[in-house]
Amino acid sequence: MPKHAISGLHRLTRTHKLSVAGVAAAGAAALVFTVVPGADADQGKSQATAVENVKPVAFSAVDTAAKTQQATITQQADASAAKGKAEAAAAKKAAAEKAAKAKAAAAAKAKAEKARAAKAAASRSEVRTAIPAAAPKPAAKPAAKVYPDNLDGWIRESLDIMAKKGIPGSYEGIHRNIMRESSGNPMAINNWDINAINGTPSKGLLQVIQPTFNAYHVEGTSWNLYDPVANITAACNYAADRYGSMDNVNSAY
Repeated sequence: MPKHAISGLHRLTRTHKLSVAGVAAAGAAALVFTVVPGADADQGKSQATAVENVKPVAFSAVDTAAKTQQATITQQADASAAKGKAEAAAAKKAAAEKAAKAKAAAAAKAKAEKARAAKAAASRSEVRTAIPAAAPKPAAKPAAKVYPDNLDGWIRESLDIMAKKGIPGSYEGIHRNIMRESSGNPMAINNWDINAINGTPSKGLLQVIQPTFNAYHVEGTSWNLYDPVANITAACNYAADRYGSMDNVNSAY
């Protein structure tokens, strides 16, 4: 029987129940009257008397059957409701257990991953500790400046030495005086001026005599009077002491 049918029967009022019982009793009485044989009046009276005697018994049986049926329907409805309630509770419990298991599995996975990460970090730390850091390489010394072996290179090298020693002078002033004194020949020598007559001829690019070269020689340069860089540097040191700078020399000095 469908559930809604059971529910409908369960909701019958007392009036409805009595109506159902009355209809059943009437049907039973009619049945009794029909099956009695005979057609005369006495027989009719006897049949009526029989019906009257049977009626209370028939109504009593119907009422008992209706009550029994109603009790059965009520029991079935209660059992169905209890079963539905039990099934809902079981489903809820199963869902809760499933959620708890999923949560526990996720927590276990996170804990395992955290442990693996910590182990990997510790391993890397051990490797870094075991391998000493490479010693820093010493700073490379700047490459020595190279100057061309010509008049331009000699003047520039002399200027760099002069800058370190605080000796004034410019490229233009040095070049101008060299061209006047020796025309750029580092081996030039003057054998006819007063210095030559006195036995100390002027030599080199800036025509310096030996005593002057010795007195104004700049440390770090050659002691050879004919060395172009040594000759220029010593001559500029002498000119700075006497004239303020080689730039101020415009004739024999």
